[in-house]
Amino acid sequence: MAKEITSREEDYSQWYNDIVKKANLASNSAVRGCMVIKPNGFALWENIRDQLDRMFKDTGHVNAYFPLLIPKSFLSKEAEHVEGFAKECAVVTHHRLMNDPDGKGVVVDPSAKLEEELIIRPTSETIIWNTYRDWIKSYRDLPLLVNQWANVMRWEMRTRLFLRTSEFLWQEGHTAHATKQEAIDETIQMVNIYAQFAEEWMAMPVIKGVKTANERFAGAIDTYTIEAMMQDTKALQAGTSHFLGQNFAKAFDVTFLDENQKQQLVWATSWGVSTRLIGGLIMTHSDDDGLVLPPKLAPQQVVIVPIPKPGEEIDEVATKIMADLKAIGIRPIYDQDKKKRPGFKFAEYEMRGIPVRIGIGKRDLEKGEVEIARRDTKEKTMVPLEGVAAYIENLLVEIQDNLFNRALKHRADHSTEVDDFDTFKKVLEEKGGFIYAHWDGTTETEKKIKELTKATIRCIPLDSKEEAGKCVFSGNPSKQRVIFAKAY
Repeated sequence: MAKEITSREEDYSQWYNDIVKKANLASNSAVRGCMVIKPNGFALWENIRDQLDRMFKDTGHVNAYFPLLIPKSFLSKEAEHVEGFAKECAVVTHHRLMNDPDGKGVVVDPSAKLEEELIIRPTSETIIWNTYRDWIKSYRDLPLLVNQWANVMRWEMRTRLFLRTSEFLWQEGHTAHATKQEAIDETIQMVNIYAQFAEEWMAMPVIKGVKTANERFAGAIDTYTIEAMMQDTKALQAGTSHFLGQNFAKAFDVTFLDENQKQQLVWATSWGVSTRLIGGLIMTHSDDDGLVLPPKLAPQQVVIVPIPKPGEEIDEVATKIMADLKAIGIRPIYDQDKKKRPGFKFAEYEMRGIPVRIGIGKRDLEKGEVEIARRDTKEKTMVPLEGVAAYIENLLVEIQDNLFNRALKHRADHSTEVDDFDTFKKVLEEKGGFIYAHWDGTTETEKKIKELTKATIRCIPLDSKEEAGKCVFSGNPSKQRVIFAKAY
C-alpha cells in the first residue's frame, strides 16, 4: 500500500492527495470544488467536533442553527464585509424548475425568479445579527454566547481536499456583549481555546497572534489567529477569532437598554475552525507509509490483528483485551476478516493511521504475550498478556506527546530571525519555515514583500517582545518582529 503513496520528497502536494484518498478520508464529488467526506474522514471530524463542543459549552456557549440562505440585501449592510466575500458568493436566483419544452430534461422556470436573490452563506454574521436585533433588548439579555455547527460555501477556483473546498464544514461562534472589554476578552478566550485544542488534542504546536490590517477578517477590528507549520515548512492558518467592535450592531441596528436606561450599541465577536483542521492533522504528522493520527483524535486507537487467522483461542484473548481496553476508555477494534492475510491488514491499518496495533499469534500466546506495534515510530514490543491494557494506556499518552514534540522540534528547526531582505529571500527559498523579521507596519510594504516572495505576514505573535529594529524591506523603524511564511 505504501508503494501507492508518492513520497513527500518527490511531490509533497501529491503525497497529501494520495494519503487523503488511500486512507479513505475523502474524495472529489460530482460538483466541482466540493468533496465527499468518507466515513473514516467524518469519524475524525466527529471527534474534533465533539471535543471542541465540550470546550465551548464549558465556557458557557450554547448551540443554535441559522438559515443556509441569506438575503442579498443583508450582505450590503456592512460594506467591508460584503467587499471581502463578494467574489466568493454562490447566488440563488430562482425557486423552481420545469420540464424542458424540447424534452431535454429540466430547465429553470423563468417565471420563478426570486424578488430578491439569496446568497448561500459564506459566513453567517449578517443573518445572525439581523436575528440578534430581535433577541437583544436589555443588558439582561447579554452576553449572548452562541455557536453554530454548519456548512458554508465560498466559491473557490483552486481546491484541495479538506484544505480548500467550495463547501466545507465548520463551527462559527457569534457572541454579543455589553462592553468593549467583554468582547475583547471573549475574542482572546476563544483563540486560547483553539490553541489548547490544537496542541493538546491534535498534537499540533501553534503560535497565537494578531493578523495585520491587510490579513484580518472582512468587517473585523482585530483578528486573532493560530498558525501552525506543516512538514513542508509552509504555514497553515488553523483557526481565527475576530473582535468585530460595533460594526455589525450598527449595520443591523442592534442596541440594548443599559443599567442606566440608556440605549447602547452591542459589541460583537465571531470565531471559527473548519474541516481544514483535518488537512493540518495530515500534514503535521503523516509519513510516506500513510496517515499518522494522534491517539486522542483517532476514531480507533487500537487494532487487534490475529496471526495467521482468528481461532477460538485467539478470539478469547482478543475479546478479553477488547473488554479491558474499553473499560479504561480506549477505542479498540478486532479484525476478524478471514479473507485478508495479516501482512495486508498491517499495511491497511498503517495506512489508516491507527496509533497501536496488537498482533496475536499462537506461538506468542504459548509464551503468554502479544506483539504491540506503535504507528509513530514503527517500534514493536512483546508485552505479557496480563499487562496489555496498562501498557497501551501509557503508550497512547507517550505517542501523543511524541507527535507533539516531534512537530515542535520541526518548527524550531525551521524558524529563523533575519535582518535584511537578501537573507530573507535566501532563507525563504532554501530553508522555508517561519521567518521572524522587522516590518514597518505599512500595508504597502506587506504587499510588496508578498508580490516579490509570495510570503505573507502570518501574524504578530501575542508573546512578541518589543525590540527596536529596522524593517527588513524598507529600512524604516520597527518596534517588533512579525512572522512571515509561505502558506496554504
